[in-house]
Amino acid sequence: MNILVVEDDPSVRTLVKAVLEHNGNEVSTAETAADGQSKAIENAYDMIVLDLGLPDGDGYEVCKNIRDENVATPVLILSGEQETDVKVKCLKVGADDYLTKPFNTEELIARMEAIKRRTAASGDQTLTCGELKVDLLNREFMINTEKVQLTNNEFNLLVYFLKNRNRVITQEELAEKVWDIHFDTQTNYINVYISYLRKKIREHTETDYIETVRKKGFTFRCDG
Repeated sequence: MNILVVEDDPSVRTLVKAVLEHNGNEVSTAETAADGQSKAIENAYDMIVLDLGLPDGDGYEVCKNIRDENVATPVLILSGEQETDVKVKCLKVGADDYLTKPFNTEELIARMEAIKRRTAASGDQTLTCGELKVDLLNREFMINTEKVQLTNNEFNLLVYFLKNRNRVITQEELAEKVWDIHFDTQTNYINVYISYLRKKIREHTETDYIETVRKKGFTFRCDG
């Protein structure tokens, strides 16, 4: 899974990142509420591990705000607070589970696996477009019944296209939202990855989903 860890304590952040990576996950981190919220909204993560006490805000507001932005990514709260009302408040703002610090790393993994199973059963982590189907939880891409192997960058690009289908997306927007970088007009970076993705799709279907809009950007055409 591709996981975002929002935690200001460097020792806890390092531990969680190491444990998750040891279990085969890709991990991004944020140290503040603002950075965590921005990354959660702008990127396609499979799960978010969110601390309640952050230097510029709290996890409640982060969780509430990303839910208000229609981000359905599962959220596991980490906190030293043990009171029942704190846990209830977390669930009410959209968290999927709550783990009290200090915690056992085996329990952390077990709770995340349980969230993953529940989310998969709900069917909320699938994007479809015609013959295309993307499983966000397992980061799998299929065209009809064939599984198509994508790199991490290609997968994130496809997810952004699917979430923003049927509208013109500029190269500047893709650079910022998919790669979190400033777009350099002197490079061919974005076009190269779009070419890779387009080629892999065309190997399995005759439909041209990615349309180049001259002097404007790209549109991912989807009628379904």
